[in-house]
Amino acid sequence: MQIKKVIIGIDDSKYAEHAAKYGFDIARKFDAAVGVVNIIEPVVTPMDTSDNLLGVPLANVGGPEEIDLITSQSDNSEKLIQRTVNELAADLQVTYFSEYGSTADGILQCAKEFHADLIVIGTHKRSGLDRLLMGDVSEGVVRRATVPVLVVPFVEG
Repeated sequence: MQIKKVIIGIDDSKYAEHAAKYGFDIARKFDAAVGVVNIIEPVVTPMDTSDNLLGVPLANVGGPEEIDLITSQSDNSEKLIQRTVNELAADLQVTYFSEYGSTADGILQCAKEFHADLIVIGTHKRSGLDRLLMGDVSEGVVRRATVPVLVVPFVEG
């Protein structure tokens, strides 16, 4: 097995941090390049700008506040990636990906662009109704990936 490039999907959770440690350790053992990806899920805003209860227009949907939110999300993504790299990368070669869209799709697209040999992601261990409503990123990645996926569980103590 040749692992030359490892892509690690992160978000701002202890699950992702735990998985990132595994991913960087594997990359170090194989002397592989690392891609760190954080996907920013789009913010859903209502199409109708009136309050249904009062019939009053809502303030500037799609205006400067939404642009500020997008800028803030992008800044937070960059800070998260930089913090992860600073804490875990040491001497490894790292490429950064911060994309907008569906998390599973974004991770898979970045893995393809990076020509990753392995995808490393954490799992939130959702089950039941929570999993049905929230979706499961790791399951989506595993089902559609064309390269091996390491799903790192996190057991709360």
